Amino acid sequence: MVSSEQRRRQLAREKYDRQQANRAKAQAKARRRNAGIGAAVAVVVLAAGGAWAGGVFKSDAKKTDTANAAPTASAPAAAPSPVKGCNPPAAGAPNGKKWTSEPAMALDTNAQYTADLETSCGTVTIALDAAKAPHTVNSFVFLAGQNYFDHVKCHRLTTSGIYVLQCGDPTASATNPGGSGGPGYQFPDENLTGATYPAGTVAMANAGPGTNGSQFFLVYKDTQLPPSYTPFGKITGGLDVLTNIAAGGVQGGTGDGAPNANVVLDKVTTTKG
Repeated sequence: MVSSEQRRRQLAREKYDRQQANRAKAQAKARRRNAGIGAAVAVVVLAAGGAWAGGVFKSDAKKTDTANAAPTASAPAAAPSPVKGCNPPAAGAPNGKKWTSEPAMALDTNAQYTADLETSCGTVTIALDAAKAPHTVNSFVFLAGQNYFDHVKCHRLTTSGIYVLQCGDPTASATNPGGSGGPGYQFPDENLTGATYPAGTVAMANAGPGTNGSQFFLVYKDTQLPPSYTPFGKITGGLDVLTNIAAGGVQGGTGDGAPNANVVLDKVTTTKG
C-alpha cells in the first residue's frame, strides 16, 4: 500500500514534471518566435543592403512595364559639398523615364564615341568601347540622349579593397542609399572574357548575369574583381576628379557607402567621332 507520504511525493514529482514540460514548451515557442524575427530581419537587411554589401555593384534587378514616366519636380537647392573642389549640384531632378525594352541598336560599332560626365565635382571624360560592348554603349548613348543621367546622384563610393564610384541610379537621394533603380529594361553582359578593372575602367553594375540597366562604376584605383561586370569604356580625363572624391571619404567613416562629397551628374553628353 502506498503511504500518504509516498503519495504526496508522487504528486509533487508529477507537478514538477508538468512544470518542466510547460517550461520546455515555452522555451521552444520563444526560440521559434525569435528565429522567425531573426529571419525577417535578415531579409530586410539583405533587401535594403544588397546593393552595398551583397556583391560588388548590384543594380536594378527588377523589370518594369512603365514607359516614359513623367519628369519629377525640381529638387530644392543643395547645400555646399563638404569636399574641396566640389560645388552644389545644378538645380533639377532626374526625369525618371522608363522603357519596356532595350533601345534598338543605333550604334556605329566602327566609330569612336566619347562621353562627358559633368559632375558637381568636375568633369570626367570617357572613351566608350563600341566595338567590344556595342549593346552597353548603345544603351548608354541612348540614355544620355534622353537626359536620363542628368541630376542623378553618384550614390556609392568604395575605398577599401575595391576602389570605385558608382552612379546611374535615378532613385538615389539623401534619404535613399540607392542601388535598385534603373531604366525599366535590362540587357546581356558583354566583353567579359579576360576582363580586368585597372584604374580608369568604366563598367556596368548589375544584380547578376544579364541584368545590366543604367548603373555603372568608375574605377579610380586598380581593383581586383571577377570578370562579371561589363567593361565599356576608359577614362581619358578627370581621373583626378575621382581621386579627389575618394579622398573625401565615405559617410560614417566606413569603406563602402555614400560619399562625403555630394557627387551629382549635372549633365551627361555623348559625341560620335
